[in-house]
Formats: sequence, structure tokens, C-alpha cells
Amino acid sequence: MQTAYIEAAIAPIQIMRRQARGDMPTTLTVATPLKTLCSACHLKDLCLPCGLAPNDQERLDGLMFGRRRVTAGQTLFREGDRFQFIYAVRSGTFKSGITLKDGREQVTAFHMAGELMGLDGVAHGKHASAAIALEDAEVCAIPYANLSELAAGNANMQHIVGRLMSREIVREHSLMMLLGSMNAEERLAAFLLNVSQRMKARGYSASEFHLRMSRAEIGSYLGMKLETVSRTFSAFQAQRLLEVDKKHVRILDMAGLSRAFEMRVQ
Repeated sequence: MQTAYIEAAIAPIQIMRRQARGDMPTTLTVATPLKTLCSACHLKDLCLPCGLAPNDQERLDGLMFGRRRVTAGQTLFREGDRFQFIYAVRSGTFKSGITLKDGREQVTAFHMAGELMGLDGVAHGKHASAAIALEDAEVCAIPYANLSELAAGNANMQHIVGRLMSREIVREHSLMMLLGSMNAEERLAAFLLNVSQRMKARGYSASEFHLRMSRAEIGSYLGMKLETVSRTFSAFQAQRLLEVDKKHVRILDMAGLSRAFEMRVQ
């Protein structure tokens, strides 16, 4: 059975290659110069430069970056692809997932602007999951070899890279907690509170937002059947915790939703 990962087109990455004055143009790639450096990006407090000193941000600006627009439904990288880049989401939303033996999709993460993808490839040199755009999006591609070289002589950069990898571990641990110890209402409440916090961190409303993922994708991520996801949304509406209009969600009672998920959401 072919899956969406196989059917969707791969989005090629174009890397900026700096040329010395007088060099002949390379025929390897054609790239559009970046309009915004990392140090000047509006997402720098959420992304890779977060916590870097100004001089370290300048070093990061000196790396070869690529930028790529990815259309809704397009695959950025597939499970098993050779690991080359860490991808910073500049705009839009992505899902990560794996293909199970029976051909079903298991969603493992959702990624918003300012978040990184692709770190699953560090361990074995191949991506352990696929990344697909849920809407028209744009990413910055950071060559991992260049980033590692920069970090090798910079303790602060080593700390930042280590923190990013730790963030991935924490995210996976949170998913295991959702799947292993919570009922349906707790899982959905935790998911919605997490989205709320992430939207707030980006300067958007914490109580009203549009979910870019489908109910089936939410169910795959939370380990719930589609019918259970829909029924739990309806239950939250009946309790006046939410108003839902298709993918548009308005949280009416944040405290009540938090009570449905008694643990603290990180």
C-alpha cells in the first residue's frame, strides 16, 4: 500500500554557496539569497539563535543556509532519507510521522514556526520519520555538518545544540506520557493546552486559533480513534470549555480545560 509519504513530492533544498570574487558561477544549484539573517529574524527567540551571544549569532549568519517554500501536502524529507540538514520552520505547520508495517500513518509530532525538524537523523545518519507540510510553508535548511563544525570550537553553541536535542527527547517523553497514562479527555485537553501555549509564545491568541491538522491526524498523534476525537471535542463543547467550528477552536474556559488535564503541560 502506498502512503501519503510516498505519493507526495519531495521538496528540494537549495543551498546558498558563497563565491569568492572572480570565481565562475557554479552549476550545482541556483539559490535565492536570504532576505533575513538569523540574527535579524523575528523568530530568533524561538529558533536556533535563542540564547546565543551577538558574536555567536554573527558566526551563525556566516553559515550556508537554504530557504525553501513547501506547498501543502508536500514532503520535505522521507523516513530513511540521508540526513543532511536541520530544518527551521519559518512559516506554516508540519507533521512528522512514520509508516507502520500495515501501511498506516503514525503521527509523531506537529511543528510550528520557530521550531526545528530533522534532528531524528543525527543518531544514524538517516531520518527516522517523514515531514509533510500541513499548509503552505517555508523552511530554512541548516547543513548539520557546518553547524557541527561551528559548534566544535564554541562551547556556547555546543550547549545550544545539546539543548535542541534535549528538547526532542522531552517531546517524545511527553508523547509517551499522553499515550500511556491518560484517558481521552486528558489527552485532548493536554494537546489543546500545548497548542495554546505555543501560539501564545508566537504572539498569537492563546484562546482562539485554527488547527491545521485533521481530526484523524490528531487521533493518530494522541493514540485515539477518529470517532473518539470527534466525540471528545463534542463533550468539551457540551461542557462549555470550547467552541469548535470545523478546525477553528475557541477556548471559553481555560481553567476548566486545565482541570481536565491535571498535570502541568510543558
